[in-house]
Amino acid sequence: MPQPPALIIIDMQKGMQSATLPPRNNPTAEDTIGRLHAAWRAAGHPVVSVRHISRSPNSVFAPGQSGVEFQPRFHPMVHEHVVEKNVPDAFIHTGLERWLHERGITHLVIVGVSTNNSIEASARTAGNLGFSTIVVSDATFTFDKTDFGGAHRSAEDVHLMALANLHGEYAEVMSCDDVLRLYEAGTE
Repeated sequence: MPQPPALIIIDMQKGMQSATLPPRNNPTAEDTIGRLHAAWRAAGHPVVSVRHISRSPNSVFAPGQSGVEFQPRFHPMVHEHVVEKNVPDAFIHTGLERWLHERGITHLVIVGVSTNNSIEASARTAGNLGFSTIVVSDATFTFDKTDFGGAHRSAEDVHLMALANLHGEYAEVMSCDDVLRLYEAGTE
């Protein structure tokens, strides 16, 4: 029997709540992540918490800064796996791929921040490595950004383009409700 999917929660750290960040989309993402988190814990399915540890001493994600800590509602339990990364991709130099393979986990559900950065990088690698990957559209968010041509793009535009980059090629993009229905049906 296949192992249940792992819920991969990326970069839900205190630094993501900084008032100095650009405007973001999806203000209810944390609540949606919380719904998935609670469902996975209640079922006893694997949860992996990923946090960014910056190499830049000026970053809110630098060791010793409060921004590097997990947001209290997403603090991992003692038995849950924690991955620390220095680059956007949760698979690079972290042992995550090996940890998943050792447990026979082939299906991943990815949530967190930011859609066009760590989520997109990690989902691309997961897909390339052969994991069946779902990115939860309403359990991710990002920030306003200026594109390469100098045009301002809203966080929602950046979010939708990142999801479009992933859907059907590296991952399936689904809503939280659809993932929970799939999960409850036992067909994950």
